[in-house]
Amino acid sequence: MTTLIIGGSGFLGAELVRQVTAAEQPTAATYATRPGDEAQAVWYPLDLRDAARMDAVMSEVHPRLVINASSGGADWGVTAQAPIRLAMTAARQGVRLVHVSSDAVFSGARVHYDESSLPDPITPYGAAKAAAETGVLAVYPEAVVARTSLIIGGGSAHERLVHELAAGTRDGALFTDDIRCPVHVADLAAALLELASGNSSGIHHVAGPDAVSRHELGILIAGRDGLDASRLPTGLRSDSPMPGALDVRLDSRATQRKLSTTLRGARAVLHGVIAGPPRAN
Repeated sequence: MTTLIIGGSGFLGAELVRQVTAAEQPTAATYATRPGDEAQAVWYPLDLRDAARMDAVMSEVHPRLVINASSGGADWGVTAQAPIRLAMTAARQGVRLVHVSSDAVFSGARVHYDESSLPDPITPYGAAKAAAETGVLAVYPEAVVARTSLIIGGGSAHERLVHELAAGTRDGALFTDDIRCPVHVADLAAALLELASGNSSGIHHVAGPDAVSRHELGILIAGRDGLDASRLPTGLRSDSPMPGALDVRLDSRATQRKLSTTLRGARAVLHGVIAGPPRAN
């Protein structure tokens, strides 16, 4: 039966679509503005705020699995309310559901966060993500909620930013006090599909083991891509008007023990040749 990727034209969604179609499984995906490039998938336009349209897509696709990889920023209707409606529909139809969440649900006050840590968001986006987590599991306890961190890989937003800063075509700075646990998009997608294929439910952390600042991540990207790292401007988030947590480190060890996919850290990814998601021996 079909796997449905909500937000299939996004960065993570596109990798999920690629991996599912590569496994020669029937694949459907939704998009907000334009479909993705994968011709083997069936594409459906979907405004996540349109409950009737969401139900129509679910009824037409009749999926065995839904992965919600959509990204609506701080839009409450897309980021908080839509995942709960999706979970209600999935529960009613008996469809396996994986909902992708974010480390933005945490304030950074504790620094280290495992799956038992309670959300304490400090941004509108984090609040919307936290509300979605609570609502999804309230209406569908068998669902998987997978929190992740910065997603890297070819074409990621952070890698584009580093290239633009090094070339001097964009203003800005890489914060030295903003610390996360980046994960490669191929590893993340493979891990989500693994969690979907088993009997897991509830909260899971799916991030890399390395805690690095955005500036250190930029240095690693520059080294891999032959850029002049000295051209990368630095700054402090704590001195900037940009809201957000400083140091948030997802502890993904409990999830990693369940997976054959290795969640590589930023240093391992950016010091080596990036291929498909590796497997543990």
